[in-house]
Amino acid sequence: MVRKNQHPRFLDQPSTPLSERMRPATLKEFIGQEHLLGEGKILWHMIHGQELFSTIFWGPPGSGKTTLAHLIAKASQSFFVPLSAVTSGIKDVRDVIHTAIQNKQTTGRRTILFIDEIHRFNKAQQDAFLPHVERGDIVLIGATTENPSFEVVAPLLSRTKVLVLKTLGDAEMERILHRAITDADKGLGTLKVVADHDVIRSILQYAQGDARVALNTLEIAVMMTPPDETGSRVLSVKTVEDAIQKKVLLYDKAGEEHYNLISALHKSMRDSDPHASLYWLARMLEAGEDPLYIARRLVRFASEDIGNADPRALQIALDAKDAFHFIGSPEGELALAQAVLYLATAPKSNAVYTAYLRAVKAVQETGSLPVPLTIRNAPTKLMQELDYGKGYRYAHDYPDAIVDQQHMPEQLEGRKFYFPVDRGFEKTIRERMDYLEAVKKKRK
Repeated sequence: MVRKNQHPRFLDQPSTPLSERMRPATLKEFIGQEHLLGEGKILWHMIHGQELFSTIFWGPPGSGKTTLAHLIAKASQSFFVPLSAVTSGIKDVRDVIHTAIQNKQTTGRRTILFIDEIHRFNKAQQDAFLPHVERGDIVLIGATTENPSFEVVAPLLSRTKVLVLKTLGDAEMERILHRAITDADKGLGTLKVVADHDVIRSILQYAQGDARVALNTLEIAVMMTPPDETGSRVLSVKTVEDAIQKKVLLYDKAGEEHYNLISALHKSMRDSDPHASLYWLARMLEAGEDPLYIARRLVRFASEDIGNADPRALQIALDAKDAFHFIGSPEGELALAQAVLYLATAPKSNAVYTAYLRAVKAVQETGSLPVPLTIRNAPTKLMQELDYGKGYRYAHDYPDAIVDQQHMPEQLEGRKFYFPVDRGFEKTIRERMDYLEAVKKKRK
């Protein structure tokens, strides 16, 4: 028996999550990925022109990879066969390909084989696709959250087009949630759900651009909210927090607070304050910031604000990124904390950063200056006849492997870019550079 004001869908379709019910059935319903789906863009041509080609969708969870594959199959009137690399093996793939070949011969219709988490297939399994993709027996669409350059074999990469899907922005996520709240057929429209700005924002903070997570969180929050005397279900931030079992901190990963906090972390490390640095790291992580975003900022900081004052800093930052990628959350956060404390207490220098800016400015001002003939490579007889490499002196033939010869274009001869500071290891580098300059000047 259905109680008053209870949505019957909760009882009739308990196994069908809201995220699945709200999956777009047409391109018009699809939200996001305009850089691929906008008029004239690559997927727009693929769908409207039915110019199917094998591709790999690389993007974060909940960005629409599976849905796009469904829509492409529907628009092209192709058979659609989904497989998961987690549960399927080579036998499953061979069976699908055998059926696809038969269907193509008997009906003329193509088969789109969609492989979710294709990065989980090993090399032998991925190699099984190659001849069939090449002959056009199937149109392969793979989905992955991992970098295909590392996870997909090179021969398969060369036969597919990698398309990068972006994390959905807050505006796009709000549209998805609004549609779910108001859609009376597939969504929650009959429940008279009321969700104000703070509620929506709390869901977005937790979902981090993942539409599936956002919709599932919304559905749980609605189910936990009884109707009031008017029959409306008025959601609260507290209910959302209860639904996700985590307190939602004030944070907007795409707005001002996001930049305020990363700025606070960066400047606390730059000012060598390990305590404040650790606090801002914890604030961002607890608010739901992507840990790999923080890891990327730490890598940047290691080069920009420490540089060669402590060359180990860059490796520490990269090790923290790899450690988090390897063990995940929540254990991986400790590696980020270790890196933050190391970077905050390391000697500081922006000499590498400013040196690079000087070099870039010189390139912009002088254009493509020719490489001095002396240090050009001369692999052919013609190049040798044109004096490529003529007069080159091999450093290891000289005392201390130090030799003075022209390395800069003539217009920039004598120009200096890098000025190490008198701190940390850069003090040693500066002393070494002074020594090299003195020896070269003496030998000149």
